[in-house]
Amino acid sequence: MLKPTTTESGPIVKKRVSDPLPIRILLIGAMLLFFTAFIFLPLGLVFAQAFQKGWTLYLESITEPYALEAVKLTLITVAIVVPLNAFFGVTAAWAITKFNFSGKAALKTILDLPFAVSPVIAGLIFVLLVGSRTPFGSWLGEHGIKIIFSTPGIVIATLFVTFPFVVRELIPLMEAQGRDEEEAALTLGAKGWQIFGKITLPNISWGLLYGMILCGARSIGEFGAVSVVSGHIRGQTNTIPLHVEILYSEYNFTASFAVASILVFLALLTVGIKVTMEKQFKKNSIHHQD
Repeated sequence: MLKPTTTESGPIVKKRVSDPLPIRILLIGAMLLFFTAFIFLPLGLVFAQAFQKGWTLYLESITEPYALEAVKLTLITVAIVVPLNAFFGVTAAWAITKFNFSGKAALKTILDLPFAVSPVIAGLIFVLLVGSRTPFGSWLGEHGIKIIFSTPGIVIATLFVTFPFVVRELIPLMEAQGRDEEEAALTLGAKGWQIFGKITLPNISWGLLYGMILCGARSIGEFGAVSVVSGHIRGQTNTIPLHVEILYSEYNFTASFAVASILVFLALLTVGIKVTMEKQFKKNSIHHQD
């Protein structure tokens, strides 16, 4: 922290003032203790349990057909959900920040609804909307379209739960940037898609990518809503979290922790991508300033 001071000759200089050493030690120690107790230790226990009976059993657990199908379904869900939420998020953020219309404040509040509603309740909502015993679900069934207990239901439920991540990253960013650049480009004759591609998108690229990373991470680990709409059909509608839960309920602890380690690896990969992007963003910012 810099504290302004005055010298004898008059000019004001800034003198660096730091917190007392005991306070710094206490805060850093509390942070390290928290990370150890709630992050490093649990992650270490997952891997310890996963490899408890050896490398061979670990490989068998993560490569058996049901586990591979769970990984495949999880990745398919993420591959569908993240681009769709990116599109919806950009569209919603653009509409909210660039236009004035009645009900805008209410719409911004509704965007947070998936955060407030329990994922289990979200899953039940879709069962009530498109389940086989509902009028709409029956109509879909007559036309050969199955939502609940199938991949589309898992994708829809995950979309609902993860929708706010992208839009909530973009709205504050776009509000802070304002409309001046877009309006100036519009007065110069630029078309809407040109304004978006050359002005808006570059300005929100970091927030968009960060929101997509958060959306992907949540999609990988989503359990509650997916559990309700999936039906827990092995080899068909089980994502990685659901497969871990089934193995654990069958007292197959080593296999459950082995498959859970896949989630840990994916989480670490997500963090690695985030850190790499942050470094690249800082590097680009410094280069732009120079």
